Amino acid sequence: MKVRAIEIAPARVAFLRHTGPFGPALGEFWRGVVAPWMRDNGLLGRVTYGVAMDDPGNTPPEKCRYDACVEIGHDDPAPPPAALATIPGGRYAVADYYGDPAGIGEAWHAFYSEGLPSAGLASRPGPCFERYAADFRADPETGEFACELFIPVD
Repeated sequence: MKVRAIEIAPARVAFLRHTGPFGPALGEFWRGVVAPWMRDNGLLGRVTYGVAMDDPGNTPPEKCRYDACVEIGHDDPAPPPAALATIPGGRYAVADYYGDPAGIGEAWHAFYSEGLPSAGLASRPGPCFERYAADFRADPETGEFACELFIPVD
């Protein structure tokens, strides 16, 4: 796994929250709730983020929180029922992911257990997230997609 360290600026986002188990439920949340909300509010074609607010390794599945976020302008309101948040700026370790939804949990594990140490980086408190390009598309035949994984680092 190739890991790079970069500085990012804060990003203002509108988000919808999913509470419950991660895994296939998150894909269903994006397809069934988030994408229609984005379409209805003219937000398609923007950078999106998936922010795991809890570590599923030490949080009961029914209490895991995940925020599906879309970048919005500095003065734009959050279209209901969304809330506003800021993806914090700062230094992050970044790894590219390409694969199917079932493999992203393994990618996160490898990023933490192998990628960070091999890059000589240490995580710091803050949210970890996935960033999806404004032109995000999953392969219609395989379901595979590309995104970037971000871990805040010192």
